[in-house]
Amino acid sequence: MKKILLISLLLIIPGLIIYPQTYTAHPYWSGGLDAGYNSGIGVMGNIRVSNFAEDFPISIRGAIEYTSVDPGDPVAARSIFINNATNGVPQKSGFVWDFRLDFMYKVKLAGIPESFLYAGPRYSMFTAIFNFIDGNEFFNINANQWGLGGGAETDFPLSGRFALIFNAGLDYYFLSQIYGHDTSYDPNGTIINGRENYTYQSADNAINQPKLVLKFMMGFNYYF
Repeated sequence: MKKILLISLLLIIPGLIIYPQTYTAHPYWSGGLDAGYNSGIGVMGNIRVSNFAEDFPISIRGAIEYTSVDPGDPVAARSIFINNATNGVPQKSGFVWDFRLDFMYKVKLAGIPESFLYAGPRYSMFTAIFNFIDGNEFFNINANQWGLGGGAETDFPLSGRFALIFNAGLDYYFLSQIYGHDTSYDPNGTIINGRENYTYQSADNAINQPKLVLKFMMGFNYYF
């Protein structure tokens, strides 16, 4: 029994000594804030984890973005979702909450060592707000969509733990149900409480939910 324990220790101890010397990867985290154009003026907060294993080139980034957008045509939206009344002065506003997951591959882009190509899924929550002043009509139109996107990012190290970020990308969002008030139009042709002979295409033309979205942003990252 003692011989077995001794042999076991002789086999285990070298491994305990060698392992710390050969394993050098330590995951590190960074977080940042970007602003720029994304079918409107947008602000994005993100957090990234990198260096899962030694020389492993993939980082993972999660992000939440808020963008102020043009919601669409208020008169057409009123006809398609509410009624054909035309009284009142139309006002409109719109925004998108966008949830993003990116897999980032480290490359040398234009000679910049901290550069990445990225791609991943997206989920957007679009809201259009229409108000007809003196027309007694106020309503929201919504669409929630899945999408895919990709792009390139460059990180320019600054003093300390900060880096200046430039980010350009393209996102594509799949068609989904457009709904508001008590009416909805679905891309598969299902219509609930539809008005007159309007179709999903009618609603899609009137409402500016995300479709093909260009992104140009810059900001800062902090490395923890």
